[in-house]
Amino acid sequence: MQSAPEIEKLTTKEAFLAWLEKQGIAHETREHEPLHTVEDARAARALWGAPWTGGGHCKNLFLKDKKGALFLVVTLEDRELKLNRLGKPLGAARLSFANADLLWEVLGVRPGSVTPFSLVNDRPARVTVVLDAPMLDHERLHYHPLDNRATTAISRDNLLAVLRATGHEAIILDLVAAGSGDSD
Repeated sequence: MQSAPEIEKLTTKEAFLAWLEKQGIAHETREHEPLHTVEDARAARALWGAPWTGGGHCKNLFLKDKKGALFLVVTLEDRELKLNRLGKPLGAARLSFANADLLWEVLGVRPGSVTPFSLVNDRPARVTVVLDAPMLDHERLHYHPLDNRATTAISRDNLLAVLRATGHEAIILDLVAAGSGDSD
């Protein structure tokens, strides 16, 4: 019996942006030096000016639990989430950061380039996507397009369209409020 051919991952910014075009999803991308931290991104944006300074600037956490379930948590860059408090609202136990090998295997990106856009490579869908509700208060959202040497702006509605096109339905929670009842 012959196995199904493996679907080729999109691992470059160019391939992903071409995929967005094919889907008819509007976006705007800016090239820049590699941005590894929230602080790096803030410093770079201060030089860019509008429209890059506005909207929701986000960070992404690729997590796994003790049973091997995978989660991509997407939140505003200034939100402080505590891993030990996220488990209960997500129905997970003992969350930790997934390692670089698993990140590459599942999402096709390297550390520093984690993004909801990388869900295009999660086939079949193994990752539970969790969007922090306050992020969706912004009409314009910013993420790396599989590469931390660029930032892509996309509308809130188009982010949800990307998720649907990749076979993912997001869980939307206020993660700070949802996690406030857990114990440390």
